[in-house]
Amino acid sequence: MGVEPDAHDVARQIVLRQLTNSPKSRAQLEQALAKRDCDPDVAAAVLDRMEEVGLVDDEAYAGMLVRSQQAGRGLARRALAQNLRQKGVSDEVAEIVLDDVDPADEEDRARELVEKRLRRLHGLDRTVQMRRLAGMLARKGYPSEVSMRVIREALADALEHQRD
Repeated sequence: MGVEPDAHDVARQIVLRQLTNSPKSRAQLEQALAKRDCDPDVAAAVLDRMEEVGLVDDEAYAGMLVRSQQAGRGLARRALAQNLRQKGVSDEVAEIVLDDVDPADEEDRARELVEKRLRRLHGLDRTVQMRRLAGMLARKGYPSEVSMRVIREALADALEHQRD
């Protein structure tokens, strides 16, 4: 005669297993519980309790994600906001976290990305270099005015484009 496991305990175990792998947003955990056919009321109760004890914190999760995506992939505010939205972070929480992104730091990061990529584009026509650099920065979410300014500066400083 098998005893039916407690639904709250099962949900708690699912959430804890999910959080063991990597931090997650509340929305991602809700999806994981729904995938395992967990009752929505039970899922909400368990997630509320996890928030109370600090194991689920969307603002901390968003802050960590923004820092790592900025440092690792060089993403700008627009791409970071989209990334947070995909992870289920609310627009309000995303706005709070993204307000900490310094535009000057973002521009410096764009400069670094352009300088690094420009080395691989050596020998190509200036127009091709500009187009490829602009495309790279656009995919990373940089505003076009920042991208074009940084690219023009880098190309002006590049030895291959300086007049003899």
